[in-house]
Amino acid sequence: MAETGREPFHFSKTYTWAGYALGFSIGGFFDGILLHQILQWHHLLSGLEGGRFDDLRFQIVADGFFHLFMYVIGATGLWLLWRSRTEFGLPRADRFMAANALIGFGVWHVTDGIVSHWVLRLHWIKMDSDVPLLWDMAWFLVFGVAFIISGWMLRRNGPGSGTSSKVTPAAAAFLTFAMGAASLFPVGQTNGTTTIVVFTPGTSPAQAMATVTGVGGRLIWTDKHDAVWGIDLPENADRWSLYSGGAMLVSNTLLPAGCLDWFKAPGRGA
Repeated sequence: MAETGREPFHFSKTYTWAGYALGFSIGGFFDGILLHQILQWHHLLSGLEGGRFDDLRFQIVADGFFHLFMYVIGATGLWLLWRSRTEFGLPRADRFMAANALIGFGVWHVTDGIVSHWVLRLHWIKMDSDVPLLWDMAWFLVFGVAFIISGWMLRRNGPGSGTSSKVTPAAAAFLTFAMGAASLFPVGQTNGTTTIVVFTPGTSPAQAMATVTGVGGRLIWTDKHDAVWGIDLPENADRWSLYSGGAMLVSNTLLPAGCLDWFKAPGRGA
């Protein structure tokens, strides 16, 4: 169903997820072909040592299964696109597809950075680097955050799914970066630092405040769209219950509060 005038066209979830899946798989192929095969900076399991992990043949086989998984996701995207093929004839449907593909491409690199690099430590971008985290963060920002923001802005300026978002590009960058940084800071420790809580889109300030106060938290600052909150929690607070109250990220931060001043809403702060 499409709307006229300045209202966006409403595409189905099938068509929307087709773009996400295709972009995600292309991101995986980009990673595997460029970094695993051409540059040979790492293999999927290069960070694991001992036994069969020292066998290059085993590493290549693991890369093969990784590419097979990307083929499955890509094929799923093509199947979803075929099911929603009539929507591709709608005005600016190509722009909407491209935007979602960019988002999917970026989500792959964000997911790979968080899961493969920082949580499971399967590999790093450049295994022989003296500062592997520098390469990881650069890749995370350039091919992850930047692509997600580009796709989000392309969707925002073109047709969308009919839902509005109050998250600015700067906020989107912070949210995505925070997801990667979260794996570096344990959820269960406070030690005088600010706990960052990122709420899911659609969570009202009243709901967010109820969630925070429900675990004994105190608001320190929030961004101007009430999407990112800095709170102070007691040491015995049940941080996991924040997720059931609408949070999609809970993380401590070692950054000084002054580094986040630009993100505060006017008139709010400690």
